[in-house]
Amino acid sequence: MSEEQTSELVELAAEAYVYGYPLVFDLSMVETCLHKGFGTLAAAPFNQFSHSDRLADADAHFVSVNNDTVYSLAQLDLSGGPVRLHVPDTDGAYYVLQFVDAWSNNFAYVGRRSTGTEAGDWLVVPPGWAGTAPDDVRGVIDAPTTVVTIVGRNACDGPEDLQRRVRGLQEQLTLAHLEPGEHRTGLPAPDAGVPAELRFFEQLRVWMADFPPSAADRAYQDRFQPLGLLEEGPSPYVPAGSALVRALTEGLALGKERVEAASRSGAGDGGGGWSMNPHLFDYNLDWFGVGTIDSPEWKIADREASYLARAVAARIGLWGNHGYEAVYAQTFHDAAGAPLSGAHRYELRFEESPPVDAFWSVTMYDTPDYFLVANPAARYSIGDRTPGIVRADDGSLTIHMSKERPADPAAAANWLPAPEGDFRPMLRLYMPERAVLDGEYEIPPVRRVEGGGRG
Repeated sequence: MSEEQTSELVELAAEAYVYGYPLVFDLSMVETCLHKGFGTLAAAPFNQFSHSDRLADADAHFVSVNNDTVYSLAQLDLSGGPVRLHVPDTDGAYYVLQFVDAWSNNFAYVGRRSTGTEAGDWLVVPPGWAGTAPDDVRGVIDAPTTVVTIVGRNACDGPEDLQRRVRGLQEQLTLAHLEPGEHRTGLPAPDAGVPAELRFFEQLRVWMADFPPSAADRAYQDRFQPLGLLEEGPSPYVPAGSALVRALTEGLALGKERVEAASRSGAGDGGGGWSMNPHLFDYNLDWFGVGTIDSPEWKIADREASYLARAVAARIGLWGNHGYEAVYAQTFHDAAGAPLSGAHRYELRFEESPPVDAFWSVTMYDTPDYFLVANPAARYSIGDRTPGIVRADDGSLTIHMSKERPADPAAAANWLPAPEGDFRPMLRLYMPERAVLDGEYEIPPVRRVEGGGRG
C-alpha cells in the first residue's frame, strides 16, 4: 500500500471515529449501567429502572453529571416487543424522561415541559412495530433502535425533599412488557481476540450492524467499507494487516484530536468566555417523537457537520437534553482569558437571575474528565434553589469559586468548591426562556479576585 493510500485510510478512519464515537460511548455506558452501575445508580437489567437514592456526588464518575435532579435510569431492550411505561403525577413539579437511541439521538420527551405532570401510561415500541396499542395509553413512542436509554430527572431540593417526595415518585415509575417475549441480557459482544488498540473499531463494527441508523446515515457509513467496518461474521481485525492497523490507530488518534478540539472551542459564545450553544443537541435529523420539536430551528442543516456535533455532545455531555428542555453553558477561562485553576480565587456575579421557567444552577467539574469535584463541604453545585445562599441588597448574587473556603461568612455561603488543578464550571438553565434560545442573554464572566492565589 502506497503512502498516499495509507494517508487516505488514516483520514477515513478519523472520519469513522468521529461518526461512530457516540454509538460506542453510548453503548459502553449502557453496558456499565447493566452490569456495574455507576455513582448513585445501582446496576439494573434491561427494562427495569435504577433510581438514585441521593443527589450525584464525586463518586458519580459520569461525564458532566448534574447535581440538580435525582436520576432514574432505564435501559430498554425492545427486541422482544414493546414496553409499557407508567409515569406518576408530580403535582406540577419539574421532571423529564428523555428517550435516547443507541446513536445518542434524543427522540422523545415526557415531562413537565412536553406532556405535563399528570399520571399516565406510554407505549415504547421497536422499529417497524405494526401492532395495536392498548386503548388506555396516552401515546406511542417509536424507538429508532431496539436498545433505548430513558434518562429520568426529578427536580430535588435536597435530602429532605428526596425522602419526603421524590422517592415516592420514583417507586411509581414502572416498566412492563406488553406481551411475553425473549429479551436479551446484554449487548452483542465484540470479538475478544481483537487487540486493544483496535477495540474501538471492533465495537463500532458489531454495534453498527446490530443497531442500524437512519437510511441517510447508512448511506454515509458505506464509505467505511475499506476499513472493514461493514464486514459481517468473524472480525476482520483478527488478525489485521500492518497497513490497516497503522491506518486505524493513527486515524483513531486524529479523530480524538478533532473531537477534543471541537469540545473545547465550543459552538456558540454566551459572552465572558462562556460557550453556550442551545443547539448542541440538534444533530438528530431523522427521529422526532413525543415532546420533540420537528422544525428547521432545531436541526443542523449539514448532515456531515452533524456528526462532529454529535461526537462533541457525547464527549462533554452524554445524554444531555435539547436546548428547549435545558441549556448548558461552559467555560474554561476567566474574564482575562486565563485558564480557570484552583490556584486562584474567582467570582461569578449575577446582577439578575438567568431567565428560566424552571430553575438554574452552576456545577463544578474537573478537567479533562468533567467529573464532579470532591470537597469537604460536599457541595457540587449552587443555584437559585440552594439553601442559605446570600444575595446582596440590590438582589445580585455572587458565586465564589476557589479551592479553599472563603473566610467571609457571606462568601462562604455562596462558595462553589474548586479542585487543585484546572476546572470547568457549567451553567444549566432548565426550561430556558426565549432570550436564552435567541442568544440575547449574556452570561457574566468569571473574574479572578486580585491577590486570590494560594501562594
